[in-house]
Amino acid sequence: MKIGVIGLGRMGGPLAGHLIKGGHQVFIRDVRPEACAPLAAHGAHILDSPAAVARQAEAIVTSLPGPKEVEATMTGAGGILSAIAPGALVVATSTVAAEQSRRHAQLLAAKGAAHLDAPISGGVEGAEAGTLTVMVGGEAEAFARARPLLECFGREIFHVGPSGAGNDMKLIIQMMFGSMLAIFMEGVALSEAMGLKIDRMLEILGTSSAHHPSIGRRYDKIIADDLSPRSPLSMFAKDLALVRERCHGAGLEAPLVEAVAARYAGAMAAGLGAKDVIALRRLYDKSQGD
Repeated sequence: MKIGVIGLGRMGGPLAGHLIKGGHQVFIRDVRPEACAPLAAHGAHILDSPAAVARQAEAIVTSLPGPKEVEATMTGAGGILSAIAPGALVVATSTVAAEQSRRHAQLLAAKGAAHLDAPISGGVEGAEAGTLTVMVGGEAEAFARARPLLECFGREIFHVGPSGAGNDMKLIIQMMFGSMLAIFMEGVALSEAMGLKIDRMLEILGTSSAHHPSIGRRYDKIIADDLSPRSPLSMFAKDLALVRERCHGAGLEAPLVEAVAARYAGAMAAGLGAKDVIALRRLYDKSQGD
């Protein structure tokens, strides 16, 4: 297939690489030219706008930071909608609100094209290994067309339901995992306050019922107090804010979500957004924001 990939960050870059390895003709676009060069060296074609990608591709995969970037790429000047062809397919992997995905699906349907919300889970490691979990919302026919493409980078692929259902499922995942990370870092802070050695504490946790493999992969960063952004705190803050809005929209009283979302918002206000999510521990000491 002729496939476009828009957004070549920690997740989108590996996705594009797997599509190239899968034998597809790949057209790429990113606001950072340096992100395009490695993929161009392996045969990808660099284009200068989302519209240019839409003119070339049968299917477009977007991997963008959040709702604002998704909206600009879809509906902005030089966006996908301005050039999408009838019969084309957009596969949006970003974590955004279901309402935004449903609106984009309607706009694309008016042009004879299809939209799938297909957020991904598994982190950078899963993206690089091609072992992501993909949860898809949209029409069954569009999902069937997209499946060979999704199999290039996804190991577990689920059709969750109609448009927006994939986003809703991803928000559930982020709700749970973001909350676990928050309480875990609070536990680390308590351990420090009690004078426990962090490396020993984490060693014991790794053998206990409190262990979570995805958090376990962060143990070395926690011990080293390495705040370089493996998973930026800002991403979790954005997702927890979306979860909070979704709970309100569903009429669900969710006091734990409120508390966790507020904690991430506080970390953002403390200037920690660009650091790794383990920087939540900074909220408990005098070096916050450093």
